[in-house]
Amino acid sequence: MKIIIFLLKPLSFLPALLMMYIIFSFSAQTGEVSGELSYKISYQIVETKNELLNTNKSYEELAYEAEEIHYYVRKAAHMTEYCLLAIAVSFPLYVYRVRGLGLFLLAGIICVGFACLDEYHQSFVAGRTSAYTDVGFDSLGALVGIILVQLFCWSTLHNPNAPRKSRRKKRRRRSR
Repeated sequence: MKIIIFLLKPLSFLPALLMMYIIFSFSAQTGEVSGELSYKISYQIVETKNELLNTNKSYEELAYEAEEIHYYVRKAAHMTEYCLLAIAVSFPLYVYRVRGLGLFLLAGIICVGFACLDEYHQSFVAGRTSAYTDVGFDSLGALVGIILVQLFCWSTLHNPNAPRKSRRKKRRRRSR
């Protein structure tokens, strides 16, 4: 059983690699394609709001509202991507017993480093530019993801109501 766990443990990084691929793919889209995709999402948001609140706005009014929130939708997408990346990076690190400040630092360095590389990559894509503010939004999303993993792992693994094993029992098992 230990050999199977030993062999499967490295596979826990696959979600992080998949998320990196997804982020890289979005960054490889031209400025026109990327802008069109985020505008469609912005429009869908205001259209849904229009239907839910029954405001009966015209297409022009909806288009104007979509333009108003377009910037925020793009930045929320950045934060969400890197929040998911941080979660996908942090869980395997936690499995490898990287905890506390070490987890914050290592997962943070990986995510922020990838954000910098991703922005550099975008500078070579037609119609795209790299921006330090995007790295800031990415970093903020990564911070949220790391905190969520820390809270989740701490709350599930360090449940104060769970029965605790005595130190003697732990020592006996180790000596066997």
